[in-house]
Amino acid sequence: MAALSKLGSLLRTADLSRPEYFFNRELSWLEFNARVLEESLHTVHPLLSRMRFLSIFYSNLDEFFMIRVAGIKQQIRAGVRERGPDGLTPRQTLVRIRERVRQLLARAEEIFHEKLLPALEAEGIHIYQGRRLSRLPREALEKYFQDQVFPLLTPLALDSAHPVPPLRGLELILWVELRDGSALVPIPQVLPRFVPFHTSHRYGFVPIERLIGLFLEELFPGRKVKEYYTFRLTRNADLEISEAEADDLLELVEKELRRRRLGAVVRLEVSEGMPTEYLHFLMEELEFEPEDVYEVSGLLGLERLWDLLNEVDEPSLLDRPFVPALPSPLQGKSNIFEAIAQGDILLHHPYDSFLPVVEFIQQAARDPQVLAIKQTLYRTTGEKSLIVQALREATNRGKQVTVLIELKARFDEESNIYWAKELEKAGANVVYGMLGLKIHCKAALVIRREGNTLRRYAHLSTGNYNEKTALMYTDIGLLTADPEITRDLAELFNYLTGNSGQREWRRLAVAPENLRQTFLSEIEQCISEHSSEQPARILLVMNSLVDSEMIRALYAASLAGVQIDLIVRGICCLVPQTPVSPTIRVHSIVGRFLEHSRLYIFRSGGTLRVYSGSADWMPRNLDRRVEIVYPLSGQLAKQAEEIAETLLSDTLHTWLLQSDGKYIRRREIETELPLFSAQLEFLRRRSLLKV
Repeated sequence: MAALSKLGSLLRTADLSRPEYFFNRELSWLEFNARVLEESLHTVHPLLSRMRFLSIFYSNLDEFFMIRVAGIKQQIRAGVRERGPDGLTPRQTLVRIRERVRQLLARAEEIFHEKLLPALEAEGIHIYQGRRLSRLPREALEKYFQDQVFPLLTPLALDSAHPVPPLRGLELILWVELRDGSALVPIPQVLPRFVPFHTSHRYGFVPIERLIGLFLEELFPGRKVKEYYTFRLTRNADLEISEAEADDLLELVEKELRRRRLGAVVRLEVSEGMPTEYLHFLMEELEFEPEDVYEVSGLLGLERLWDLLNEVDEPSLLDRPFVPALPSPLQGKSNIFEAIAQGDILLHHPYDSFLPVVEFIQQAARDPQVLAIKQTLYRTTGEKSLIVQALREATNRGKQVTVLIELKARFDEESNIYWAKELEKAGANVVYGMLGLKIHCKAALVIRREGNTLRRYAHLSTGNYNEKTALMYTDIGLLTADPEITRDLAELFNYLTGNSGQREWRRLAVAPENLRQTFLSEIEQCISEHSSEQPARILLVMNSLVDSEMIRALYAASLAGVQIDLIVRGICCLVPQTPVSPTIRVHSIVGRFLEHSRLYIFRSGGTLRVYSGSADWMPRNLDRRVEIVYPLSGQLAKQAEEIAETLLSDTLHTWLLQSDGKYIRRREIETELPLFSAQLEFLRRRSLLKV
């Protein structure tokens, strides 16, 4: 930090650590999910796409409780009272979370029942429940129940001889009130959330719990069913892995995955009207607090609205399909290595096809000149991954294949364990990660013999090697044969596989070694070179901005007069437009595609410096993960800057962060600006929208 003279001076003289200059991380995430929820009302999206946003909202909330709320509750149990940069203790944060979640749930129920359901019905799509079930032929309902549902149900008695059995998280469960006692009926997730039935309308669906409710007495012959209530548990799903004590990391992760299914209860969702005595019984048996109970007036488990969407074949109610483009340097080229050798190629997914990335590995697997492939895998497409299949093929063809699989990639552990075993069986060198660090970087390196020399080719990206998400997430990728970058990457793989101890690289910036310092140095350079004649500018595109040191550095740059534009899709703990952030604007884009790209752009002293990579500005990314950030130069730097500027021009899907923590749609503030969608513009430029 000694070299960071002006930045260091500003950090010392300005009071940049006051709590009012930092938003709470968890509350900021909830505001992101609120934006996702509001997108379900945005009529620029077709109806079923709007339903998709509602489904994502609920799914996001499930994960938030399983990981973030679970972590806060663990801190409280451990007696942690330390205040975060925002000034809140864990207990104070939890109180505010519960308050905001209840507001969001009420809003979600209102949107679903008052807006989306009527809109669905207008399109001939009906969800039957309550009295409306009587309109459906009981014989058809009963036949489906007997044939498809009854064999999978297991009623569980509740009495002194039958304590509460293990109950899975996120599974719908019926509490059945009988005349002479109570019982539970878990609803297996293999059953559809919404059961399709032929009706007078184009599409008719029955929620699975309503269908079962009609025939509950079939499960309790000779006993009278008085009433039933639906509830759903959310359990702590954060793996507790002590790597230092692990003899076999793969075995340890498998063991923790089994424990995850029965983690501590962090939330109980329950249908409206469930008697207090039943709630108290569950609280006692499952050990959670009254504040963890969330009463829902409508349906539970709406994260599975996907089940309904997959049954409706109405293309007019979905986003128009598109054909991703093939970048011009690759058009007409059958050999991808020859194309890359002619110059670096920038990929902007999903507008640019992900196929070149797949072919990069597939051609490497089949090319007799290729001797070795090294690759990181964080999240893949699962058992159908074309890339992993190509790695296995390369091994079978006798090539040296080294794969770094991150077993601790949250919620993808099982898939990664499967592929680790499969690749090991095929003969690949499989490395599970580094002690104490997650390998989050996305990189592939191919070593190819060309004449009497060996040449390296690389792919670096902000996104995962996942063909499915490559159609839904925006990401930046680079195909390069640059000697310095590929040499850096070769040395990085040695660092990852052999714990080489290397701390410096030629062109790459690597976390946790020098990435934080690289960004701080860039901010310092902008501060030092800023002048009224030649103003400096910082333009950042990322998913999350949390790290307090980086935020204070941006505040220092703002105080120095540097114009700073931030496009932060999710969490943003920086407070814009305050006395310490007068030149900072924060945009958030929530649209058809999940904004997942990361670009770090610095312009000062007449020079443009552009980077891309896998790291958000969060403590975990800068200090506790292996991340790669790579420079873009020449035409590619200008191309990346143009992508960022186009995002900055968006008015249709952009929200602006206010100094009070609220987000307001940009078009409601800057009403004079024409409506413009950056994502639609990229689709028009880089791909072909189908009619």
